[in-house]
Amino acid sequence: MALSGADAAFAQKPGGVLTVYNWDNPPSLSIHEEITNATLVPMMGVSNNLVMYKQDEAQNSLQSIVPDLATDWSWSDDGTQLSFRLRESVRWHDGRPFTAKDVQCTWDLLLGRSNEKLRTNPRKAWYHNVEEVTTDGDFTATFRLRRPQPALIALLASGFSPVYPCHVSPREMRQHPIGTGPFKFREFKANESIKVTHNPDYWKKGRPYLDGIEYTIIPNRSTAILSFVAGKLDMTFPYQLTVPLLKDVRRQTPQAVCELRPTNFSGTLIMNRGAPPFDDPDLRRAMTLALDRKSFNDIFAEGQGNIGGAMLPPPEGVWGLPPDMVKVLPGYDPNVQKSRAEARKLMEKLGYGPDRRLTAKVGTRNVPFLRDPAVILIDQLKEIYIDGELDAVETSIWFSRLARKDYQVGYIGITGGVDDPDQQLYENYACGSERNYTGYCNRSSSSCSSDSRENPTRKSASSSSGRSTRDCSKRGQDRSSGTTSAQRAGSLMSRG
Repeated sequence: MALSGADAAFAQKPGGVLTVYNWDNPPSLSIHEEITNATLVPMMGVSNNLVMYKQDEAQNSLQSIVPDLATDWSWSDDGTQLSFRLRESVRWHDGRPFTAKDVQCTWDLLLGRSNEKLRTNPRKAWYHNVEEVTTDGDFTATFRLRRPQPALIALLASGFSPVYPCHVSPREMRQHPIGTGPFKFREFKANESIKVTHNPDYWKKGRPYLDGIEYTIIPNRSTAILSFVAGKLDMTFPYQLTVPLLKDVRRQTPQAVCELRPTNFSGTLIMNRGAPPFDDPDLRRAMTLALDRKSFNDIFAEGQGNIGGAMLPPPEGVWGLPPDMVKVLPGYDPNVQKSRAEARKLMEKLGYGPDRRLTAKVGTRNVPFLRDPAVILIDQLKEIYIDGELDAVETSIWFSRLARKDYQVGYIGITGGVDDPDQQLYENYACGSERNYTGYCNRSSSSCSSDSRENPTRKSASSSSGRSTRDCSKRGQDRSSGTTSAQRAGSLMSRG
């Protein structure tokens, strides 16, 4: 979350409550159990990580990781042990001391080895290579790995990797989270607001500058924008405005300051490969060939988005394929009509055509930045004899439906907390991963990924969770200025 004031003196003035809108009602307040940014953004300030990325570097890397709850870290000579020395005199919001035991408890919970259990565990696959976490006294914790994994520390620096307290149950963390962070959780009123307040005992002296942050839950994007323009909000929720909407905000609030920023989000077509007729690879290929990615980019980002595959496209991403390699992938040919002609032949081979069309429900979350592209997707599928019906599902039940494979076709947003294959490939494509919503499983491919990641040849980088955005901030005289963000269309990929 980036804030900018009218001048340097104003930027350093402490106090005030930042008012932000939250675009959705979070299923719970537990970062480790949720996928949505509706939980992550309000709750990140409640907790701390062992390590984090420097917040003033546009492209984060292994070299930009800095201490948080850890003071320093070191690798064993064989690369299979990562040890952290921890800060002393840090306390949880309820006054209990923070120790290495809390680090051990957190990862025992994520690995499914504790008596307490998470209701959902969407990022368990991140830690598939962690054998155990051990402690040496109160202020040293060591991650013991099955094989070398240099990118593990990149995962630990993500906003999705806070340390939880041993003495607070997962159930309590869902409802009233306790952390060591700059803000204490105050209250959550479903469909109304989330409030956090200044932690006077925060271990980083002089922080936070704000007295608190109030997130007003406003699912209707138009209402939220009007509230921002009217001065009722300092900041909209990040990643919510399309480029055309951004122009309207600029026109109505000329004092707003905006910048274009890339983030690690891809709009993704998914198909339930375990349910006929989508179990047929030719049908899935045809649907992939039907996509006109440029249209998505033009409509929602006026051409300012990036088209790519699973990884964040360059130059912002360090692992994404260059454009000339992307073009040869199925469905990425700039000649869309050629691709759709091939798709229609595949559909006709399967018995479909103008007089025998396939009907399917296209599921997505009932939020504008996913619902609107899903409508475009349905329109494009008509070109290959598929009539889609929009199935807009509330967030509180959407992710559980995906996990149960209770869908036919879906349009989802894949948010990468880290721009690194260890996050993207294991979380979304590894056999048995909770977030592998299509059920794809290629054990030899997973083995190759593990082998290649022992000695990576590129720097690992992370990006804040979300989409490419434009950020706009209002300048004020008597309160901290805020930021409004606009979606810049990211890559559109397909999975099946």
